[in-house]
Amino acid sequence: MGLNDIPSGERVHIGFFGRRNAGKSSIVNAVTNQGLSLVSDVAGTTTDPVYKAMEILPMGPVVIIDTAGYDDEGMLGEMRVKSTKQALNRTDVAVLVVDASLGMGECEKELVELFSQKDIPYIIAVNKTDITQGDITGENCVYVSAKTGEGVFELKEKIGSLAGKQEREARLIGDKLERNDLVVLVVPIDESAPKGRLILPQQQMIRDVLDADACAVVVKDTELADTLASLGKKPKLVITDSQAFAQVSKDTPQDIMLTSFSILMARYKGFLDTAVDGAKAIDSLKDGDKVLISEGCTHHRQCGDIGTVKLPNWLRKHTGKNIEIATSSGREFPDDLSEFALVVHCGGCMLTPKEMTYRMKCALDQNVPFTNYGVAIAHITGILKRSVEIFPHLYEKL
Repeated sequence: MGLNDIPSGERVHIGFFGRRNAGKSSIVNAVTNQGLSLVSDVAGTTTDPVYKAMEILPMGPVVIIDTAGYDDEGMLGEMRVKSTKQALNRTDVAVLVVDASLGMGECEKELVELFSQKDIPYIIAVNKTDITQGDITGENCVYVSAKTGEGVFELKEKIGSLAGKQEREARLIGDKLERNDLVVLVVPIDESAPKGRLILPQQQMIRDVLDADACAVVVKDTELADTLASLGKKPKLVITDSQAFAQVSKDTPQDIMLTSFSILMARYKGFLDTAVDGAKAIDSLKDGDKVLISEGCTHHRQCGDIGTVKLPNWLRKHTGKNIEIATSSGREFPDDLSEFALVVHCGGCMLTPKEMTYRMKCALDQNVPFTNYGVAIAHITGILKRSVEIFPHLYEKL
């Protein structure tokens, strides 16, 4: 996988925030050494957050977010401010760009408060020092001039230092494996499978198994039974696409542990325990209850799509209730979840752990159960306990 192929969800997200015309876009362009954002003397040139995946030394692969002015006004301004607030939910490190001639006003103070509320480490970049000097002090403060380049190197070093602290030690499954363990990965090839390639969680799982010095065997669901019968060694674990859970469970002997890509992705993103607890709410759904099914990416919907067709049908069949379904995808996720009885999310492979944590907390803070595709399907299929056997603390709880 080349540098440009590193998925957005695996990159540190660095967001630039501030009032209109403070020089956010100029600072972004100076830090990235390229014309990423449109620059103008007219306040409010940046209308929507601009996301760009790139490599910046000494940070490595990152996503840069240039946001609209937080003091924007009018109906469109309110929408832009809302988009800026949403960008905070996926920001790992924030840079508050302050006009040196204006200093820290109410706009800047409100942003600092938001950074604190969302536990986002931040740096204050006091811009336009070629024109005037400000009086802002502090360890997290850097004086810069986007015009002359003064202080830009120091700003990048500070950003890099904070970005490095955001690196995680989370694993998909490798920490549960021992050297020479055999793992069978079940990958259905149907109308929803991408042509000529594996999807991201499947690629990441293979790599994590190899990093554990274990062996990965990849088979289609239709070949699983024959493959297990022909192997000279009992696998420690079978990992399947959740949509094939029912058949794969039948084909996998009970003395071999079984789980799914989606369940392990929930673990990797930090919300598996919450997802397991949330699945219990499926059995309490009533006629007229509304369920939100949310995906972190956008893709072309095909016949038999998991989020819009299969999951709704499985939920209605399992509960026997007339359940109303709402869907969201990509960066869209409702702030107000009070109308929902349950949120069922994808594994979140394209989202950062911070954004997945935000979505989870958004639901829990409103007392809305939160689960994910793999856990929900395992529950509906009646094999949830088996699917988390490799995690004793969850297995004993069910």
